[in-house]
Amino acid sequence: MLRSMYAGISGMKGMQQKLDVIGNNIANVNTSGYKKGRVTFQDMMSQTVSAAQEPAGNLGGKNPSQVGLGSQLGSIDNIHTQGNRQTTNRPLDLAIEGDGMFAVTEGTETFYTRSGNFYLDQSGAIVNNNGQYLADTDGNNITIPSDAKSFSVQSNGTVSYINDAGNPDEAGTVGLAQFANPAGLEKVGSNMFRMTNNANNGAPDLEAPGTGGRGTMVSGALEMSNVDLGGEFTEMITAQRGFQANTRIITTSDEILQELVNLKR
Repeated sequence: MLRSMYAGISGMKGMQQKLDVIGNNIANVNTSGYKKGRVTFQDMMSQTVSAAQEPAGNLGGKNPSQVGLGSQLGSIDNIHTQGNRQTTNRPLDLAIEGDGMFAVTEGTETFYTRSGNFYLDQSGAIVNNNGQYLADTDGNNITIPSDAKSFSVQSNGTVSYINDAGNPDEAGTVGLAQFANPAGLEKVGSNMFRMTNNANNGAPDLEAPGTGGRGTMVSGALEMSNVDLGGEFTEMITAQRGFQANTRIITTSDEILQELVNLKR
């Protein structure tokens, strides 16, 4: 069989994977805190027709002659750039301007997210739409007493409220996690990321917004997806054309094989 046919098959598989990632990005264009994916490719091993030779005698050196055997998936990267901010004027909609991620807990497990749409449960604890608790700088839940008359979240993460006596009080400070390699986090769905060994050297410290290189917090706003529709549609077109070009390689190789078969006649 012709090597070009198998190279075309590998190219088709790669373009299909790229379209899968692009489709997921477009599907999440309005998902708060979503971080888009990006596909990179790399060539497969090459078959050496003739090896390199050093200069010898009256002849100079020769470069190697190699035939590539197709392409393969290099990586699917998560791009953690800042998304656009959407104003909601809702006090428990929190956006991070800069680096850092919210930490939410479920039992002994901690997840991380940039989606800041939080709510109060029956006990006054701040939770997300999955019921996971928003962690403070000590990793504990942040709870606003039921008799509080009003509450607000400051840019430094402090959750303050007016108690029953009419005096200001604090419920805690929202903790932000910062990672050495945010792209190393694992997506687990529901706008959540899980720690991996390549994201950070151990569990990250939770510190107040604006400290340790972390961004500030904006109450009454949400960070939206960082997906650029114009860029995604452009990538979709290139992936589609790439897929078509690889199918043409297969059909052309098939025509050549057909000509070889017809030589028998």
